[in-house]
Amino acid sequence: MEIKVVRLDELTDSNPRALDIDGRPIGVCKVGEKVYAFRNMCPHRRAPLACGTVEGTMLPVHHAGELNYGMEGQVLRCPWHGWEFSIETGESLFCESAAKVKTYPVSVRDGDVYVDL
Repeated sequence: MEIKVVRLDELTDSNPRALDIDGRPIGVCKVGEKVYAFRNMCPHRRAPLACGTVEGTMLPVHHAGELNYGMEGQVLRCPWHGWEFSIETGESLFCESAAKVKTYPVSVRDGDVYVDL
């Protein structure tokens, strides 16, 4: 079921917004030209993920102990404990945990953002 949730021009880049859609906590975030929707609840301790940040993270490189910053705008970070998830897939980053954030398909038409629940 596709639901109109917000106007595109109401979203600011990389700034998640919390919504309640039919009693479901949903986060919506625009990153560049793309819009993402996710369950607004961290699987770790149920923190509201829309209160977190969308940025990059430190990535391991070929030399032991060396890290480089990458994945800018692709990482949803929990505000409570810093758990990191792919904003696109909801997969946990760098953790072999089964913890995953539910994501939802998004479409934009005539300046309106729709989420398919």
